Parts: sequence; C-alpha cells; structure tokens
Amino acid sequence: MKVKVNRNAAKALKKMLEQEEAQGKLFRVHVTSIHGDHAHYDLKLDTPTENDVVVTSDKEIDFIIDKNDSNLNSIWIQYFQFPKDEWLITNPTMGVHHHH
Repeated sequence: MKVKVNRNAAKALKKMLEQEEAQGKLFRVHVTSIHGDHAHYDLKLDTPTENDVVVTSDKEIDFIIDKNDSNLNSIWIQYFQFPKDEWLITNPTMGVHHHH
C-alpha cells in the first residue's frame, strides 16, 4: 500500500487539515465506483477503523486506506491548477482512464 502526492496536492491537503473540522482526522482514500478495468477515487476526512491501515505519503501526509481493498494498493493523488482546478486520483497499476 502506497500513496504518492504531487506538490500542489500536498499544499492543498495540508491547508485542509489545518481547518478546525479536520482536527484529529485524516484523509481517507476510497473507491466511489468501478468501471471495467479502472476505478474512480475520492477523498474524505475520516478516522481509521480496525479494517484500515494508515499510510504516510511521499509528502509526509497520512492517509487512511481500507487494507482489504486491492484497488487502493498504489494511489497517486494529483492536483492541477491549470487549465482549471482539478483533482486527479488514480491507481497507475490499474487501467488509466481520462474523462474529457
């Protein structure tokens, strides 16, 4: 289980973690839907349960991951500001699919 985060995403996530409602919580990466060979992911603030593992990303941010979900074994979280503000959460070990 590993999580990589690009620099823009790390900055944005750290800012969100400083908000009051985030106190004591971590970001959970979770699957929202699966289409054929790829999945769609999202982030939410949460607290870990016994089914979870807490993974520290390459940018020193901890993420909660369901240790039983193989779709989450290698997550890459990117945030782009150009051409528009956009989060892109992918698993490079699975099929990569872009929506236009």
